[in-house]
Amino acid sequence: MKSRSIVAGLLTLGLITGSALNSQAQEKKESLGQKIGTTAKKVGNKTAEVAVKGTSKITDKVWEGKMAPDGTDVYINSKNRKYYINKKGKKVYLKASQIKNRPEKH
Repeated sequence: MKSRSIVAGLLTLGLITGSALNSQAQEKKESLGQKIGTTAKKVGNKTAEVAVKGTSKITDKVWEGKMAPDGTDVYINSKNRKYYINKKGKKVYLKASQIKNRPEKH
């Protein structure tokens, strides 16, 4: 009788320990997946930003001596609209009041 209860106790302990380890492994997989997703999003945004900036430098003019609110270049398109490229690679059109003079280099 005692040996059966000891065996049953050990089996129960093994099952509890196994399920605890399994849940920890699941948490690590989810956090790793989340990190991969976040990193992929950052890489995608940077790729889009570089691609749009490259296209804008070829097709549109850079307004020398002026900068956007975040300190980046201001571009002028064929319709005379001013814009800058944000960190996600989107064109953000500017009002005249948002365009600043770039400080002179000494």
